[in-house]
Amino acid sequence: MSKVWFITGAGSGIGAGTVKAALAAGHQVVATGRNLDKLRSALDGLASDSLELVALDVAQEPQAAAAVQQAVAKFGRIDVVLNNAGYSLIGNFEELTSEDMAKQFATNFWGVSHVMRAVLPVMRKQRAGHIINMSSVAGVVGMSHCSAYGASKFAVEGLSLAVAEEVAKFGIHVTAVEPGFFRTKLLDEANVKWPSLRIEDYAAVEVAAQQMWSPYAGTQPGDPEKLGEVLVKLTGMDAPPRLFVAGGDAIDMIAPAVQARLTAVHALEDLSKSTAGNF
Repeated sequence: MSKVWFITGAGSGIGAGTVKAALAAGHQVVATGRNLDKLRSALDGLASDSLELVALDVAQEPQAAAAVQQAVAKFGRIDVVLNNAGYSLIGNFEELTSEDMAKQFATNFWGVSHVMRAVLPVMRKQRAGHIINMSSVAGVVGMSHCSAYGASKFAVEGLSLAVAEEVAKFGIHVTAVEPGFFRTKLLDEANVKWPSLRIEDYAAVEVAAQQMWSPYAGTQPGDPEKLGEVLVKLTGMDAPPRLFVAGGDAIDMIAPAVQARLTAVHALEDLSKSTAGNF
């Protein structure tokens, strides 16, 4: 059955790959991004009655509401939302300002929240829908230089899992996707943000964040278009997962982290249980 997709950050990477996969599968797509010219360039050759391009800065809540209204006006409903818009702020926590971190959350977390808040009334009315929120390996595993980015993705996971419990009764599914390294624009110099402050203590004992992470740009093993095809498959499942790990490298990083967490849970089990009080 044909579905209506609403995709943020559709101008590149996983967003653009999913637009292509959804259209190829016979679905209708509302592709959004901050820059309409970038969207047109990225999706050149795909223009059809099944594709609507909409300007949207997800950090601006009124824009999210307006974009969702435009999508419903165009296609009559929204069946799938892919919250993909985001960027990476990379650097040691002490070298990031509070303003830096607030901007990271404005897009990566609050952007997801704004779109969900706008679309859930539509899906509740339909008694059906599927929201896919892009998390990251960094939303599961603590990684050096990723305090801000990781914190925003951990927050997306918490939001996704909680809301999934709240809206399941309305026939709405929520999936958090945890990709490993994919060939997106996330680490491109035009997109990634680095700290302007450098603290000597860190400089003396480690390679600077930019030197460490920049070489990964364009060499990541994951194919965004193949992930787009997988996301389309997830939305065709009767019982889609609430968590999906994307990429063999992601499995290699996440599985040991989850096991270490379980080990920590049981390591001091008696001490943990000793906190119970007497009534």
